[in-house]
Order: sequence, then structure tokens, then C-alpha cells
Amino acid sequence: MPKLQLMDVTIRDGQQSLWATRMPVGDMLPILPAMDRVGYWAIEAWGGATFDTCLRFLDEDPWERLRSIKNKTPNTPLAMLSRGQNLVGYKHYSREICHRFIHAAKRNGIDIFRVFDALNDIRNVIDNAEAIKDAGAHFEGAISYTVSPVHTLDSFLEYAQQLKDLGADSIAIKDMAGMLTPYRTERMVRALNAEIGLPVHVHCHYVGGMAPANIIKAAEAGAAIADVASAPLAFGNSHPAVEMIVAAMQESRYDTELDLELLFEIAEYWEGVRLRSHYKRGVSSLIHMQVYSHQVPGGMMSNLVAQLEVQNASDRLADVMKEIPKVRAEVGYPPLVTPMSQIVGTQAVFNVLTGKRWGVVSKEMKDYICGYYGKAPGPMDQDVVAKVVGTDAVLDPNVSPGSLVTTTFDEVAEEIGDLAQSEEDVLMYALFPVEARTFLSKHRSSEKTEFLLEEESSETKEEDYVDINQIKELIRVAEESGVGEIVVEEGGNRIAVRMPGMVSGEAPVAVAAPAAAAAPVAPAAEAAPAAEPAGGRPAEWKAVVAPMVGTFYVAPGPGEPPFVQEGDEVMAGQTLCIVEAMKLMNEIAAEEMGIVREICVKDSTPVEYGTPLFYIEPLQSDTLTSMEA
Repeated sequence: MPKLQLMDVTIRDGQQSLWATRMPVGDMLPILPAMDRVGYWAIEAWGGATFDTCLRFLDEDPWERLRSIKNKTPNTPLAMLSRGQNLVGYKHYSREICHRFIHAAKRNGIDIFRVFDALNDIRNVIDNAEAIKDAGAHFEGAISYTVSPVHTLDSFLEYAQQLKDLGADSIAIKDMAGMLTPYRTERMVRALNAEIGLPVHVHCHYVGGMAPANIIKAAEAGAAIADVASAPLAFGNSHPAVEMIVAAMQESRYDTELDLELLFEIAEYWEGVRLRSHYKRGVSSLIHMQVYSHQVPGGMMSNLVAQLEVQNASDRLADVMKEIPKVRAEVGYPPLVTPMSQIVGTQAVFNVLTGKRWGVVSKEMKDYICGYYGKAPGPMDQDVVAKVVGTDAVLDPNVSPGSLVTTTFDEVAEEIGDLAQSEEDVLMYALFPVEARTFLSKHRSSEKTEFLLEEESSETKEEDYVDINQIKELIRVAEESGVGEIVVEEGGNRIAVRMPGMVSGEAPVAVAAPAAAAAPVAPAAEAAPAAEPAGGRPAEWKAVVAPMVGTFYVAPGPGEPPFVQEGDEVMAGQTLCIVEAMKLMNEIAAEEMGIVREICVKDSTPVEYGTPLFYIEPLQSDTLTSMEA
């Protein structure tokens, strides 16, 4: 029996499960050479939510992050998590985008690709598998483990065989919710070894506390690899501590032979990061222990807590936890893993906070019910289907959802234009167009500003030099304040930062010119506030308010026409706008027929819970018929 090998998930799933994926790469790099010396089977370094959080929250290039990590870990294979046809996003991408992304990830440092589908629908894994094998990388097919009336050992074995048929090099049991128990683990590992014959990799979130026992029983049953995290990023929603597993396996035939002292040195570093950044420690509470009832994964749990805090509704967590199993059963028992965890969890939040079950439904939930994410594991509640989907067409079950996405790389490249300077930039935009455009605009404009000033310096007198740091600060202020232009005058120079991107989508441009060349412009601090609408509104107008904290969008996508405009007649149930929240595009519908009298919020504007979005003048059906006539 070979020794148990370990994969360290600290810098990907560990921080994603406990710290909402907010760890900057600068916190990782100093300790990576020590981690490289440990002798791990692999370090999970990328994928999952790390890609989009780099763009959304950390102002980092995810590709550069990967290259930096690889540079510090030359001796250890790097692994990433792919969501199948969703890659590292939350929707399906075309076959060409999948292939290019996998090859780019391999080129930038990924050696092992763990691929899962939230529904265990093999059709959503095919394109990833083909690309991984073509790139010469390790393809690890993952089973999304869950417990339900429709998930059985036989169903998991059948799916594992399908993964093997696609060329899988190993099989992962992905227990994202911590639902495995020691003896279930033992039976499943033995069955996979006997019937599939590929190395078995066990991935158990700690959550309810059984993960260490699961790993021990898995090793005894013949598992080859297990996932662990450094102690400061272990436990709770995360994984078992590597120090714990290494110590437990000592003096057994599964001894990992890893150096505990080195592991403790590494843990000391991570503890320092945790304390310095005020990150929470992983702890299993009563609600974690109730995972065997609510089945909520660790990462989903931390996200739910954060979402409810944003909505000022932390006291409703228990209600949401009770609602999640109900929603899950109504939509066919999908495993609660990304993106289904977000889709089901968000629906539960809406049901609880609005008090109207299935009154607000995200576009993603509608698409899932229609079959655009794949085949549901079990039958759905037809009353819910009728209420949510209405007359929308449900996808033919014989049609693969991924085949419907035909976007080409060249189309995406043309759309992003000169902002993209590499294939990686284009792929970034293909996956997250809004976030990537914002990121690339900011960084390309900064580079352009520095270049322009350097070019002009040979013709500029010493007293005309401008401080590049001052310009960067002006750009930051302009972005945060939303103004179109900020101008300051200093030492005879007029320095203007214009933000045409606020209206036209162009990148910010910094310009230095003599003060006399143009009329003076007031600094942003002296600008007059925007005028409020004059006069009151008729009493019969009804407000449509934001049911959540999020971002308001007038159209279904960039460049598309708005759902409604002022003066439009709308029917009950007609979509008025989208509020993006919890990574989902949530359609807000009119509750009754009427005329849109006022749109209160500008496109792409953050909104708080209860913010008025529209005012609608209600109409009776006979009035509407008369007007149409």
C-alpha cells in the first residue's frame, strides 16, 4: 500500500472557504518557497472563485497571479479547479473558449486540472477533458458528492465510469458540503478502486467535523490523495489541517513522510497573516454541525453569512438555512456546489427576505429550470416550474447546453479591441466582460498616461513637469466620485483628468497643458450637486424598490436595448431591470400593469435594499385596452 499523498489547498479553497477569497497574492508569495519544499502531491493555487475575485475586489491580474505563484513553486505541480463548461465563471462558454482557456492555464503554470460539473452532467465536462488531454496535463474528474433520494452509490460509479471514458487520470470525490461520513467514504473508495481502477482523491470540507476520520478511512480503503490546509486556514468551512493528518498517519503504513516541523513553520506564517488582516479562524458551530440536515457547503455558508450581513439581515440566517433544503427539493436536488450553491442559496434568501416564495427569481435560476445548465438530477416541482418559467421554452434534454454557446474567440477579441494585449486578456474579457473591461481600462490608461508623459518630457521645461503619482490619485478620485473631469492648477500647469468612460466607455485620459490654454474648471470638491427632481409625484404612482443590495442594470447585457424606458406600458410580470447581487443577475419584474413614469437610478449604479428603482402609474386592463385602441 503506497503512502497517502496530500494536496495543499490553503491558497485556493482554504482562503475561499474561510476568507471569501480576499487574500492578495502578496500575502502568498513569501511563504511559497517553503511550501514548495514540503513534498506535496500538488498545491491547489488557482481556479474556483480566485479568478473573478482578483478582478472584482483585489485589482489583480489573475494570470499574473498564476505566473507569480508558479515562479515561487518550481518543484511542486500546481492544480486548479474548473467548473466544467463554466470554467471559472458562472455560465457556459463555447467549446473554443474552453479549449483556449485550458491551454492558456497550462501555459501559465497549471499542471493538474480538477474538473467538476455541479449536476454531474458529463456533457458539461467533455470540452474541458478534450482540451486538458490535448494540452498534455493531468485530468482529474470530480464527482460532486451529495445526499438525496436520487443520488446513490451506483449513480456515482456510473458517473465515474463516464469520466474514465473521457480520459480521466484520477477521480476526486468532491465533498463540498462535508456530507461524507467515515463509513460512506470507505464504501465509496473501495467501490471506485474495484470498479473504476483510477487513483482516488478525497476532498472533504471539515464543516461538521468528520473530515479527518473520512481521510483515515479513505486511506485504509485505498485512496491515493487527500486535500488539506495549513492550520490557520483549516477547520470550519475549510479542510482538515495538514498538521493533523500528517501526525495521524505517522507510524502507519499510510505515513505521508512529510516534515511536521516545516509544516509548523509554514503555519506560523499563515497565523501572522490571519492576525494582521483580522481574518476569522475556522470554527464549527451548531449550524455547521447541522450540515447533515441543511447540506450547505462550507464556502456557501460563509457567502450566505456575508450576503445577509450586506442586506442587514443576519438575524434571518436560521430561516434561510431551513429554506435551502425546500428550494433544493423543488428544483430536483442539485448538488450544492458552484454555481448551483449560489443559485439555490440566493433563491432561499429571496424567498425569506421578500416573504414571497418564488416572487423574485434570478435569471440563472430560470435558466437552470429550463435546462440550460444541464440535466437536473431529479424531477422538479411542476408548480414551481410553471410559476418561474411560464411560457419560456424548456431545452430539449437531448441537446447539450454547451453546444448552444457559439461565441468565437475572434468575436470577443474584436469586442474588447486594443484594451486586450494578449490572448489571456481576451479570455479574461470572455469570462467576465464588465470586470475585465474595468480592470484593463484602468491599467492600460495608467500605462498610457506614463508613456505619454515620458514622451513629452524631452520638450517640457523643468518647471512644467507633472507628478505621475498626483495624476494617479486624480484618476482614483474621479473614479470613486463619478465626475467626468477633475482639473487642478499648480505652478502654471493645468492638469486635467478626464473620465470619458463615465459616459462613453472610453478609458480615463490624463492631460497636462499650460493653464492659459483653456478656461478654468472647478475642482471636483467645488462641483455643484446634481439637482433633485422638482415637485412631488402623484399619489397613485407606485415605487418599485430594490429587494436587495446590488448593482442596477437597465439592459440584459452591454450594448443591448433597455428593458423599459420612461413612458413604456408594462404588463404584470414583465422584466423592468436587473439587480446584480450575490454574483447572479436578478430580474426585477412589474407586479401589475402600468406605465413607467420615472426611472430613478442610472445604469450600473450600486443600490441599497429598498432603493426606489422605478415609479409606475398603475393601469386597469380596460384603461390599457382603451389606450391601445
